[in-house]
Amino acid sequence: MNLRDLHIIVTGAARGLGAHFARALTEAGATVAAGDIDEDALGELPASVHRRRLDVSDAADCDAFVAWAREAMGGLNGLINNAGIIRDGLLVRKDRETGQITRLSDEDWRSVLGVNLDGPMFMTRAVASSMVESSTAAGVVVNMASISRHGNRGQSNYVATKAALAANTVTWARELARYGIRVGAVAPGMVETPMTAGMNQKALEQFVAKIPVGRIGTPHDIWLAVKFIIECDYFTARTIDVDGGIGF
Repeated sequence: MNLRDLHIIVTGAARGLGAHFARALTEAGATVAAGDIDEDALGELPASVHRRRLDVSDAADCDAFVAWAREAMGGLNGLINNAGIIRDGLLVRKDRETGQITRLSDEDWRSVLGVNLDGPMFMTRAVASSMVESSTAAGVVVNMASISRHGNRGQSNYVATKAALAANTVTWARELARYGIRVGAVAPGMVETPMTAGMNQKALEQFVAKIPVGRIGTPHDIWLAVKFIIECDYFTARTIDVDGGIGF
């Protein structure tokens, strides 16, 4: 698919990877609709980007956003499910001094599932419905998974969502192929984003030391994988790990 033929939605587009994708797509000639709960930050995107508040954990809001985006862009044939949050914490932790037991809270579990898993399902369902209804000749959905999907200490909630999203990439690709819709996923490793900017420097250095290429990724590194999925019409139902070789 040619990027200039794209009418695409990017979720979580106010900052980080989502903002980078929205800008890169716009520069490449695509028509972009950007959604995020942070309306003020959305205002920093190029003026040509269509912008509106979006809470991906709300099914009705997703349906309304997709209908608006299709009308605003004059069509809809693409989606990047980028919106995501982290609420890290051990499942169970015992304080060494007091012996007090703390547990991963229900709120932290459900909030991450709401954004990271419900959100992509709500958005993909709405976008696919729109494409099928309008008999779109070809469409593409890109899910943002993570190398954490293989399991990562302190991330039960995040891991569950990213593993499920990678699996649903296969499921949705097989279900939607009959309508000309491809579905692929990108699984980043550590990337330079606002999420990682506040990370403890010593911990960051220890992590980087394990990466074969000797650095964490940049938003551009991840964009190249997203761009490949969009442009390669023979790619579907697979997840691309972009992690500098660290693996699991």
